[in-house]
Amino acid sequence: MGKLRVLSGSEACKILEQNGFVAVRQRGSHCIMQIKADGTTVTVPVPLHDELRRGTLQSIIRQSGLAKSLFEQG
Repeated sequence: MGKLRVLSGSEACKILEQNGFVAVRQRGSHCIMQIKADGTTVTVPVPLHDELRRGTLQSIIRQSGLAKSLFEQG
């Protein structure tokens, strides 16, 4: 396992979009990303900060169900 990169909120949104998520709305400094799969909808709020804290990024990864390797250095 690699080390998580320091990402901005917009960079995290780009990674999510590349993996099927769509930005459905934005309110203030949060972008709401969604994907519809297998009859369910997965919703992930992403704060549009310059740098996401490690715990916030881990929460985005866990909620999205994507591989952690997409967000790691390499």
